[in-house]
Amino acid sequence: MAANPWDPVKPTAAASLLERCVQAGVLSQNALDQASKEAPCFSRVEELEKISTLKDEVNQKSLELEMLQLEKESADIAHSFFLNQKYDILQAINSHLEAVLREKRSLRQRLAKPLCQENLPIEASYHRFVAELLPLAVKFIEKLDFYIQTIHTIPQIPECAKNMDNALIRMEALEADLEEVTEQILTWRETQNKLLQKSLQVSAEESSSSIKASTSYLSIENLHR
Repeated sequence: MAANPWDPVKPTAAASLLERCVQAGVLSQNALDQASKEAPCFSRVEELEKISTLKDEVNQKSLELEMLQLEKESADIAHSFFLNQKYDILQAINSHLEAVLREKRSLRQRLAKPLCQENLPIEASYHRFVAELLPLAVKFIEKLDFYIQTIHTIPQIPECAKNMDNALIRMEALEADLEEVTEQILTWRETQNKLLQKSLQVSAEESSSSIKASTSYLSIENLHR
């Protein structure tokens, strides 16, 4: 029984031995096939071969899984995306260091220059109060423009108060005019209601008189007949 060179499954020792026996003429292929059909041990050998094949596949998948896990853990070191990010960071740091080296002389001069009116010595016991005061000072500086504008508007307060008083007087005058107009509208409505009632009464009286006249006319005609 010749082995298939394209078969990825490696033949077992028993299969190799039987193959050599067939090649040597000790066994024939027909006898071997007949024995494999009749003897149950050969089926057991086939099962063992399948189990061995499955174990090889499981080992292969486990190895691939370990490789993927290792690649995931070392992605920040080996992956090109993260390497490009680190390369950009190193480039930025390198540019900064080059700028520092270019300005080395001026930096040395600044460091050698004595500090003058740039710091304020504070005793250690007051450091805590300074730490609490700094955030308040920062907030005050952020709103300094608003405070300055408020201070500039202080001289305009009397004029603004005068304008508010004038506006209040105008509102009161408009309110009085509105009340007067409201009273006129109510009076006009009452007058219109009265006129409407009178017109209804007159029309009712005229209709009743016309009905009486028509009935009397009809009665006279009936008498003539």
